[in-house]
Amino acid sequence: MVEKRQRARPKTEQRRKEKPQVGKPAAKKPVGEKPQTEKLQKVLATLGLGSRRTMETWIAEGRVQVNGHVAKVGDRVGTDDKLTVDGKALRQERLKHRHLLYNKPTGEICSRDDPEGRKTVFQRLPKLKNQRWISVGRLDFNTSGLLLLTTDGDLANRLMHPRSGIDREYAARILGEVQDSQLETLKAGVLLEDGIAKFSDIRKGRDESGANQWYYVVIAEGRNREVRRLFESQGLVVSRLKRVRYGSFFIPAAVKSGRYIDIQGKDEQDLYQMAGGAPKSETKPPRSRPSKFRS
Repeated sequence: MVEKRQRARPKTEQRRKEKPQVGKPAAKKPVGEKPQTEKLQKVLATLGLGSRRTMETWIAEGRVQVNGHVAKVGDRVGTDDKLTVDGKALRQERLKHRHLLYNKPTGEICSRDDPEGRKTVFQRLPKLKNQRWISVGRLDFNTSGLLLLTTDGDLANRLMHPRSGIDREYAARILGEVQDSQLETLKAGVLLEDGIAKFSDIRKGRDESGANQWYYVVIAEGRNREVRRLFESQGLVVSRLKRVRYGSFFIPAAVKSGRYIDIQGKDEQDLYQMAGGAPKSETKPPRSRPSKFRS
């Protein structure tokens, strides 16, 4: 009797396991590595609740809790921490931010509430869900012109910070005659009650009949009523003031007083670059196109 030998099956699974792996080995997470954290006020600002300074005030007032405990200014949090503001839980979900250029008319304030019941710029802006509009600096009640607004509190903070050195250009109508010596003093620097201030540039504007003269002036910070106070230091009266430029952004001709326009695409990239960064959610720059906001 002839014995039939059973043919052994190839051990494919075993061979696969024994086959050497090609490529780089997976990176091992260091033992004891701590999760990445950021300052609480920065996280809240990035979520669009307000500027960093406003968030610091909220934290100091005890309105913010982290994991059930009242937070302190300077606390650091990660994505797993549970945040609560005024008893309402927050989701650390970064929504897509929006940015506007608003052509502010006179007769509006840049605060949300006013005891005198005056109009605010926020009454004209589009409504948001789970976000807030934050103004990049302020224009006083009698000043018109370019106002940037964003839902990104961290961006707003960087655009406003004196360290950014971003130019703000104004068209100022001056009542009366202006001497060359006064203009030189304003460019050299004047001691105001909150420190030295000056115009980095002054240009003569269009001539007007009568006692009024127009000047274009540039400052690199946004102190309260700085342009008006500089002229007042020389005994000059500003009868009209309009902001015409913020950094590389001008008011488009199509955006009339009291109207706004969204800043999108390449212009949004320019906005973040002006502040010294780029939107974290952006993976690649959009196709280049002419900007609406250039002179």
